Amino acid sequence: MATRSMSVLDRFRWLLITSGGLGLSPWAPGTVGTLGGVVVGVTLQWACPDHVILAWSIAAGVLFLFGCLQTDFVKRTWPAEDPGQFVLDEVVGYLVTLLTYALVRGVMPDAFGHLAAFFAFRVFDVLKPQPARKLEDLPGAWGIMVDDQMAGIYAGLSMWLVLPLLGK
Repeated sequence: MATRSMSVLDRFRWLLITSGGLGLSPWAPGTVGTLGGVVVGVTLQWACPDHVILAWSIAAGVLFLFGCLQTDFVKRTWPAEDPGQFVLDEVVGYLVTLLTYALVRGVMPDAFGHLAAFFAFRVFDVLKPQPARKLEDLPGAWGIMVDDQMAGIYAGLSMWLVLPLLGK
């Protein structure tokens, strides 16, 4: 569907779902789309240093709920059940990675931590260890969104385990 023929609301939906168009990347749209999560995570950490956990939580919660409610829009916009252009799940999954790490470790990620979060999230999003893979079976946009949140939890926990071994 061309964005020119969309209503203002549908353009807004498209913009969020594709992470500002990052999901249109012809190469690894999920990986490129995760960069939208990095931008959101780093920006909120910079803008709200004293309340970053709350800021990440609100952003993740609002974007998660929004994404889960987009089943009809996704069906009429893209023919695939889990279209590559839909990368809002990666954005939220990255935020869940940061939240998990920060809550379990009790520290905010530095630049290296954000880099580690990016790679850890991508690894777990691609591998989808159970129950993440099973969560993809949820109907509609719920199945698109929920598995990435589980991958984010795995990624945050893996950072908690591995970063101290690297002296971070």
